[in-house]
Amino acid sequence: MKELDLTQGSVPKVLLQFAVPFLIANALQALYGGADLFVVGQYDDSASVAAVAIGSQVMQTITGIILGITTGTTVLIAIATGAKDDRQVASTIGSSVWLFSIISVALTLIMVLFHSQITSLMHTPTEAVADTKSYILVCSVGILFIVGYNVVCGILRGLGDSKTPLYFVGLACVINIVLDFILVGYAHLGPTGAAIATVTAQGISFATALWFLHRRGFHFEFTRRDVRLNSILSKRVLALGAPIALQDALINVSFLIITVIVNQMGVIASASLGVVEKIIVFAMLPPMAISSAVATMTAQNYGAGLIQRMNKCLLSGIGFALVFGLSVCLYSQFLPETLTAFFTKDPAVVAMAAEYLRGYSIDCIIVSFVFCINSYFSGQGNSLFPMIHSLIATFLFRIPLSYWFSQIDSSSLFVMGFAPPISTVVSLLICIWYLRYSRRKTYMQGTMIPVVSN
Repeated sequence: MKELDLTQGSVPKVLLQFAVPFLIANALQALYGGADLFVVGQYDDSASVAAVAIGSQVMQTITGIILGITTGTTVLIAIATGAKDDRQVASTIGSSVWLFSIISVALTLIMVLFHSQITSLMHTPTEAVADTKSYILVCSVGILFIVGYNVVCGILRGLGDSKTPLYFVGLACVINIVLDFILVGYAHLGPTGAAIATVTAQGISFATALWFLHRRGFHFEFTRRDVRLNSILSKRVLALGAPIALQDALINVSFLIITVIVNQMGVIASASLGVVEKIIVFAMLPPMAISSAVATMTAQNYGAGLIQRMNKCLLSGIGFALVFGLSVCLYSQFLPETLTAFFTKDPAVVAMAAEYLRGYSIDCIIVSFVFCINSYFSGQGNSLFPMIHSLIATFLFRIPLSYWFSQIDSSSLFVMGFAPPISTVVSLLICIWYLRYSRRKTYMQGTMIPVVSN
């Protein structure tokens, strides 16, 4: 594996070098996630599209929880790597193996036992209930693979290797797309076939990742003795990762609540929402990848005590993310139908989704700032602040606005599209205030925000 030293060299160049493989990997991951919706949209009706859209939104909530907690592992490994403490790195990896094994078992049991109730809570349109239940159940069986894959990738990225995870997700992408066409297009298994394709692809990718680690190993000593549940390190992983996981989970819950609101507008509106959410997933990939790189680079430089380099990393990240955010927003204002038609042939869904996308796409600009600022603080071990401001914006603004806007015109999603950017502006204002407050406090005390201690 090739690991980058994120504490050396030109900040913009190193950040981009680390972020590009991250971006491609995220794009491929979203591609094989969006492949389910695309293939089902080509071979089945709007009810099937709605089932995959709702089911994948539920599974995205689970994935968000997993990603959030694994961020704790990534940050701790990156800080220890920056401090050149190989023993701490090995202990963090070993403890994470046990911690995430427990988490995967718990999440699998919860989802398998309650998949039917979750489908009901989503106010799933009657036509899509059976397929939604099947999609969620099959994907829930594969949670172990989702957890395992993300833990391996989190470890590698914390060490400064963002290229190797790209190969794993690339493999999963190819397998998923091929199986989607076989199981959905040829075997006509619908949403259930799409779910089987996704789980199979994730399982093979995870197995390949384990084989790679076994064959290649690490640049430091790592033995079976390191694979044990260290209570102190586990608490630190959870202290850093749990707020991010809770933030992602609650934000995804907010998406589910918004889905419930829209589902009551009918199957066309439900399918339209699902289509736009898939488009936004792709649109958010560049700022998400760049901000993830900002978090890891900030953590390594924090561990090395390079404060000015951390600040340059934040500014560079925002600049790169804005390039993508502005491009997506401008394209969506003039040619939204070319994007929404990619996921469905239904002209009513294409038109309604295009209306929603016009307003929603403005959010791509604002999150360029918010994502990078969140990662800047998370990389220093402060994951509580990003959670707090995100929850304020989501539950006090985004959800209420979505509901109120849905009441203005129940036949259109156009006005609802402005709820996300308005709520993100609230987050940005809070971020700007906190940046000024924390830097003033830093200069007065002569220290940075403390990382979670033993």
